[in-house]
Amino acid sequence: MVGVDIPLGLLDDAVRTSDRTAQRRLGARSSSLFLMPPRPVFDAPDHAAACVTARELTGSGISIQTWGLRQKFLEAEALHADSALPLFEVHPELSFREMGLTPDDGRKKSWRGQRARLRVLAGHGIEIPEDLGAAAGVPADDVLDAAAAAWSAHRIATGAAFSLPDPPQVDARGRRLAIWC
Repeated sequence: MVGVDIPLGLLDDAVRTSDRTAQRRLGARSSSLFLMPPRPVFDAPDHAAACVTARELTGSGISIQTWGLRQKFLEAEALHADSALPLFEVHPELSFREMGLTPDDGRKKSWRGQRARLRVLAGHGIEIPEDLGAAAGVPADDVLDAAAAAWSAHRIATGAAFSLPDPPQVDARGRRLAIWC
């Protein structure tokens, strides 16, 4: 069971229901989740052309940040389509929300926010050691996000997780599109 913090599955002509549902659930933290544009947007040769395609399909352009992650999205899409790995899309801020984090607990890059995330992880039996060995150079917020993704993967494996939306949306290839928590 692998929980990945990257979109798995894109639609051909619309924004995914999972993204809109998750943004509503995140409330004040909704900006932490990208609205994934339709698959054809990533066929564009550059950001400007991608925005034109996105506007034609959805009425909105895409951010330069979304375009910058294009290759990662396409790699994840290919791995998801061709892999025997049990990959599930998760989102750390959704996971933290389910663990009990509140919008008042601070942003993930702030000291207050990181302490709050450590606290809710500990409340669910996840202790992050001070010495991370070879991973010691990884930014603290990425370590915390990975722990939240692992928490969600465990919930999926034990049948305790839920999907957004529920039931999952299905793409043209018959794959379920959902963010698990």
